[in-house]
Amino acid sequence: MGQAHKLDCESAAADCRFIVQSENEAEAIELAKNHMKEVHGANYTDDELRADHLQVV
Repeated sequence: MGQAHKLDCESAAADCRFIVQSENEAEAIELAKNHMKEVHGANYTDDELRADHLQVV
């Protein structure tokens, strides 16, 4: 099994349990970025999500 890219919204918004996990890093970042904008009204760049919230599991 390959590596998966995981973004846990709880690390950015303490009251949210949304988790994105995908073997495709670009897909994981895009889904997380959309979630943050639609649910939390926050705009993150790909680089911000990658540097601050992306985990490789």
